[in-house]
Amino acid sequence: METYKKWVRRNKDYVHSLESLANGLTWLLPERFSASEIGPEAVTAILGIITAINEHIIDTTPTQMHVGPMEPNSFPYSLCISAMKDLETLVEVAAQHYFGDNKKWNFIAVTEATKVLVRLILFRNSGYKMLLHGGETPNIEKHSDVSSSQHNVGGFPRPGFRHGPNGLNPWNLEGRALSALSRFGENARMSSDPVWLHRAEHQQAIMEPPSSAIERPTLSMILSEKGVQGALFLMGEVLFIIRPLIYVLFIRKYGIRSWIPWFVSLAVDAGGVVFLTQVTKSRDGGKEQRYHLTASEQDELKRRKLLWALYLMRDPFFTKYTRQRLQRTEKLLEPVPIIGLLTAKIVELVVGAQTRYTYMSGS
Repeated sequence: METYKKWVRRNKDYVHSLESLANGLTWLLPERFSASEIGPEAVTAILGIITAINEHIIDTTPTQMHVGPMEPNSFPYSLCISAMKDLETLVEVAAQHYFGDNKKWNFIAVTEATKVLVRLILFRNSGYKMLLHGGETPNIEKHSDVSSSQHNVGGFPRPGFRHGPNGLNPWNLEGRALSALSRFGENARMSSDPVWLHRAEHQQAIMEPPSSAIERPTLSMILSEKGVQGALFLMGEVLFIIRPLIYVLFIRKYGIRSWIPWFVSLAVDAGGVVFLTQVTKSRDGGKEQRYHLTASEQDELKRRKLLWALYLMRDPFFTKYTRQRLQRTEKLLEPVPIIGLLTAKIVELVVGAQTRYTYMSGS
């Protein structure tokens, strides 16, 4: 396994090219969206899992493992989420083939519930940071207003923080220099006075920054420090996490052709984005933000807004409106050589993908 990891890390560009080519070719597999598509979907799922494993190997290169706050031996949540996303379509196809259209939603609901559980655990263990791409991308970027602060952890004041001797911060350059000079004069006294030695060890433990894992904000810290804004942020992120499960459960109850799941899912999506947007607005029209987001988190918020376009691909909106537009375009371009064939193939792929990949997309 170590040999494979070294090979992937040395040839990551080559690996990415092969993965892109293989994943692109899977869309051209025969019977991709037919009644018997378990084989093609199994191939697609396996390729997706291999891609996720390779990405995890590259992201956990030894030179990069100390950049983020996560420990090297922590559970690979991002890899687990990616693997489940690759498997869920195969689960859907197999369930539909063996149990029928109605019962397949039971299996899909179990899959989505498992993803929700893993994401909630990741959300908690990451210190309640925003999940990037549904948790598939680790959120390791530090907040600009926090990274330079020596008395904050994860955007919140470090519990028990205090200044060192002479009123100086023991974790900055001046504090460490004074500490070194002080220890230089105390070494002789330590060897002869056990009480002084114990006192010096205690003072050193206070002054030196902890070398263990970075302390992450807890739920109570967020609520106490940020108040209503922190609560809105948590609600917005939880709504984003549970939205796919809510959508599937409503489809299971009312059916895929009902407008109720469509509107409920849209309302949950919109509510989550509204909460997150509200807490990041500038305070009183100024430049100071109520809840600071990193550049990656701002991009993630924009991505979630763009994903609302997927509701054009979800039933019943797709069947009543989008599909009709696609079919009209196909008929219009059908007489045109080459372009007509390409348009027909694109419409076929879009219609086929709509039945499999839209209810879970954006999660």
